[in-house]
Amino acid sequence: MAEKFEQEIEVRGHLIDSMILTRIFDSIMDVKGDFQVLEFTVGKKKRDASYARLLVRGKNLEHLENILELVYREGAQPVSVQEARLQPAPKDMVMPDDFYSTTNNTTQVFHGGRWINVQNMMMDKCIVVDIKRKTAQCKMIRDIAKGDMVVVGERGVKIIPLERPREGVDIFQFMSSTSSSERPTQHIARKVATDIYNTKKQGGKILVVSGPVLVHSGAAEALAALIRMGFDDGLLAGNALAVHDVENALLGTSLGMRVQDGTLAVRGHRNHMQAINEVFKSGGIKAMVEKKIIKSGVMFECVRKGVPFVLAGSIRDDGPLPDVVTDVVEAQRKYKEIAKGAKMVLMLSTMLHSIAVGNMLPASVKVVAVDISQPVVTKLIDRGTAQAIGIVTDVGAFLPIVVAHLKQIAK
Repeated sequence: MAEKFEQEIEVRGHLIDSMILTRIFDSIMDVKGDFQVLEFTVGKKKRDASYARLLVRGKNLEHLENILELVYREGAQPVSVQEARLQPAPKDMVMPDDFYSTTNNTTQVFHGGRWINVQNMMMDKCIVVDIKRKTAQCKMIRDIAKGDMVVVGERGVKIIPLERPREGVDIFQFMSSTSSSERPTQHIARKVATDIYNTKKQGGKILVVSGPVLVHSGAAEALAALIRMGFDDGLLAGNALAVHDVENALLGTSLGMRVQDGTLAVRGHRNHMQAINEVFKSGGIKAMVEKKIIKSGVMFECVRKGVPFVLAGSIRDDGPLPDVVTDVVEAQRKYKEIAKGAKMVLMLSTMLHSIAVGNMLPASVKVVAVDISQPVVTKLIDRGTAQAIGIVTDVGAFLPIVVAHLKQIAK
């Protein structure tokens, strides 16, 4: 009798409208596996979960394990749950070879006969279990200490996929998690504004991740207004946003172009360097505000309203400004501190910083990514931030509409 390579799995949740079951079927078929639906119960009411039990078959043991790894990441679990396997980290900043690599979805590990919620979820990290405290948390490789008990393999790990909202109408129901320029921009902007307002009304933390295009395109005042109105609880950016925002506040230009009419200023090529010099002369951005050297702009409003900001440096920076964190590891740590507890993130025309922040967010965080280039928002989604809504449009036109509608709602 030929040996059978099969495993019974089960999955619960809103399997149909969130397409969880479809993704499980596709995962099995994509790798030429086979399956049989043994049981399928559909939830009759909106709040009722559905249940499916499947028999999954592989051609051999390795093939079956590959299939199971795929379906487990879509939320499935073996019918008979086994304890998660743990191995100690051999030394600081080194994980065991077969470490479990996380997604950004809500995750649990089965240890000590019960499911434990994994804290601080982020993608592409590992899970460390504190055996004495019976807790688990997501850790970056740099934070691993020798002896940390790291989850290895896929056994005893349960992923709870993000499900489509069941009630209410917001931007995350109106659109699917894809990017397109073929959507009514003004209508979408109004829906984004409504979602921002509702998030803040419910006490949620809202972050903005932005690139310098925001200033170049004339939308700096819109972001400044968003901060002034109390709809931004943290700004994550790079040196360039601050440089050109200060340039605009001091000289009315961005990269030497007059923001108001798009004409080139006389000797405008040196304006951003002059702005950097003025910041150094003053002793930093906060000092410029306190000395009333700048009286407008994004950075001005952040200082005036006490909104925390982190400017992460890169190798191409001019200056960089004294406020910029030039140690990339330290900048990453500071980004994580501000990103913690966020409920909604607006990513405005910056691929580098958007992907960096996306990697730090659990899947439950609402993400709106705006960029005029479709490949930018597509790459963000492809890199794992699957919950992101990609809006392909000019941020200079889009953000002012969002702010104008917020002002109407807030009246």
